[in-house]
Amino acid sequence: MHVLLVYAHPESKSLNGALKDFTVKRLEAAGHTVQVSDLYAMQWKAALDADDVLERKDSEPFHPERDSKYAFENGLQTPDIALEQDKLRWADAVILQFPLWWFSMPAILKGWVERVYAYGFGYGVGEHSDTRWGNRYGEGTLAGKRAMLMVTAGGWESHYGPRGINGPIDDLLFPIQHGILYYPGFDVLPPFVVYRVSRTDEARFSNIRDALGQRLDDLWKTQPIPFYPQNTGAYDIPECTLRADIAPGEVGFAAHVAQPALRIAAKG
Repeated sequence: MHVLLVYAHPESKSLNGALKDFTVKRLEAAGHTVQVSDLYAMQWKAALDADDVLERKDSEPFHPERDSKYAFENGLQTPDIALEQDKLRWADAVILQFPLWWFSMPAILKGWVERVYAYGFGYGVGEHSDTRWGNRYGEGTLAGKRAMLMVTAGGWESHYGPRGINGPIDDLLFPIQHGILYYPGFDVLPPFVVYRVSRTDEARFSNIRDALGQRLDDLWKTQPIPFYPQNTGAYDIPECTLRADIAPGEVGFAAHVAQPALRIAAKG
């Protein structure tokens, strides 16, 4: 299988750097082909702006959505954007690896998403009507591929628990897992999260490495997070709200994740 690892940490000698190197070796030892997009080493341009279009009409103000669509459809994207899109097309699975900074991904990785997910590639795909609202949330350009987050956090695991001060980790990662990965079609696996990274000694690193190795070995066996697909009956279209009989009484992020007893009902 082909695996793309998008890596966002500025220090190669960090814990993240060690986990990246381990991940590549483990996957290659299992017979997989791996490409790494090391964003800091690549000096990736994070800002989405008019320079992302090779030729544009100077008389018109920059419009991110319109200009992205024009560049994608006419082969006028900058080479760095087009190359990352080719890597995504090539990959059977994608791993986004990053430290949790200020409750989200580093700006350089967010900029990778904003620039690479062009209109017509990451969004703006498919029919928009009273019965379908585009090919997204379970459908899209990247459907059939798997994705997983590999995240490090400075706080304790309890800080990110159901009643933790930082908020539940599933809630913090929901905009990334559901909005960035599931939106264009990925099957999203549960994240691999390492907490309290500053307290990692050799013995703890060995345990982390063993746990990560098992997750990588099971990359094509692990059940994805059961998000409700948008266009198969769980949502009223075009409102894009959950049907009244799906997760009644539930609100917020958790309502969009199917419980075992409700998955059959969502197909009705």
